[in-house]
Amino acid sequence: MPLIPEEPQIHESAQGPRATPASGRTAPTPRPVPGPRPAAPSRPGRPGPLRPTPPVQRTPRDVAKPGPSGPAAHAASDAVPATPQIQLIPASVEGALDAAEEAVDLLLDSGRTPGDVLVITTGEQHPWAAHELSFGEAAYWAQHDSGDDVFYMDAAVASRAAARPVVVVAVNGGPDAAAATALPLALTRAGALLIVCGDPQQINSVLGAGV
Repeated sequence: MPLIPEEPQIHESAQGPRATPASGRTAPTPRPVPGPRPAAPSRPGRPGPLRPTPPVQRTPRDVAKPGPSGPAAHAASDAVPATPQIQLIPASVEGALDAAEEAVDLLLDSGRTPGDVLVITTGEQHPWAAHELSFGEAAYWAQHDSGDDVFYMDAAVASRAAARPVVVVAVNGGPDAAAATALPLALTRAGALLIVCGDPQQINSVLGAGV
C-alpha cells in the first residue's frame, strides 16, 4: 500500500499563548491567520505515493496496418516479379540440350517442383516431347494443361504455352528466326526465371547485351 505524506501540522507555538485556566475565563487571544502552507519536505526513508506509469501512446506510425486476408492474401504472396531474372548458360548448338537438362536437374534439386518448369527447344525436339507426341496431340497437350511435370515443347508451338515460374530455352539449332521468336516469347512466359542455354552472342543479339 503506498505511503501518503502526512499533512504539516501547526504546532502549539504558532497558535499564540493560551489563557491560564482560572475560575474566570478571559477572552482568548486572537489567532494569527496562517499564511500559505509550505510544501511538505521530503522525508528520507518514506517515499511518496507511487503513481502508475501512463500507458504508451501509439502514434499513427506505430499502428500496424492490417494486411489482406483470405484468397487475396494468397494471391499477393504468390505474385511473381514483373520482369523475370535472366540467366545465360553458354553452350554450343550440340550441347545446348544437355545444358538445359542439367539446368532442370539443378532446379529440381534446389526445391522447384516439376510443374514449375517449361523447356523450349529451337532445333531438334527433346526426346520426351517426341515420345509423348507419338500418342497424339490431345494427350500431349493434356499433360501441358495439367501442369504436373516438366513440359518440353518445340519453339514453333511455344505461343500455346501457359506461363510457368521457370522457363528454360535450349537454343539447339533451327533457323535464326526460331531463336529470335522463341526468346522474347519465353520471357513473357517466365514468371520468375528465364534460363537460356546456347551461344551468348546470338542470345545477346536477341535479348540485349545486358543479359
